[in-house]
Amino acid sequence: MGVSPVWADTIRIATYAAPLSRNGPGLLLADILNETPEIVQVSERIGALAADVLLLTDIDYDRDLRALNAFNDRLTAPYPHIFALRPNSGMQTGFDVDQNGRLGGARDAMGYGLFSGDGGMAILSDFPIGTVTDYSDALWADLPQTLMAKDDPLRGVQQLSSVGHWQVQILTPNRPLTLLAFSATPPVFDGPEDRNGRRNADEIRFWRNVLDGDFGPPPDDFVILGIANLDPDRGEGRREALISLLNDPQIQDPLPNQPTAYWPDPIGALRVDYVLPSATLTIQNAGIEDTPIGPHRPVWVDVLSAP
Repeated sequence: MGVSPVWADTIRIATYAAPLSRNGPGLLLADILNETPEIVQVSERIGALAADVLLLTDIDYDRDLRALNAFNDRLTAPYPHIFALRPNSGMQTGFDVDQNGRLGGARDAMGYGLFSGDGGMAILSDFPIGTVTDYSDALWADLPQTLMAKDDPLRGVQQLSSVGHWQVQILTPNRPLTLLAFSATPPVFDGPEDRNGRRNADEIRFWRNVLDGDFGPPPDDFVILGIANLDPDRGEGRREALISLLNDPQIQDPLPNQPTAYWPDPIGALRVDYVLPSATLTIQNAGIEDTPIGPHRPVWVDVLSAP
């Protein structure tokens, strides 16, 4: 893929919200083993992307990573290193969050999910994976200046991450590169209390807290990547946190004002997927691949790592 382990200094970092989530456990693995047309299309798209490090969002998780391993194996050039953790999506809270009189529904989970592992995240890498910090169990109410409503019945229970927030060290031949990976809830599908809008904003703002040292020493060379489910200019949601992140002098925004996903009207084209390198990295190129497989397009950035 991209740069061989013998290595040049350029690394392609990409994120792709590929349509790799299904309506029940085991169904994604079955589709991969059966090589359905969509699986073939997605794997070909990933092969053409030629990323050295790829974050997949909206990919179903299973404990033994059987689906992820099977998908990786069917790529033209499988990645030597893969990583995934159980997402919050589908992880039940034990509460009737949507107040429909029933427990165990998709909206009763820490993050919306039909089953445990629904719509998770995964990293595929040409380089070894080093230290991992998983912030996914951090309580929403504990976030500094949280937007969680004071009368929210799940204070003390609800975790901030609807899917996950990971800090993952990639051991490139020169020096470690840190991925700050996430997948935020859409700021819609709620009521006037704007619970999803508040949570989406705080999931994005979380990375500002990390960079400000609120969760330990911040990383040096890093890339924030994943799906924010928020456009800084269009669509619904609380944009202040995203605009603040994009304007942070610690990061670079190589693809401003460029949509990454397309839905039918009235939603239309939105920028919701991001790859944001730190200011310590030199950007050589960046792009958004055109693909008709689902609403989201792969987003990539080529960075030059300091020796």
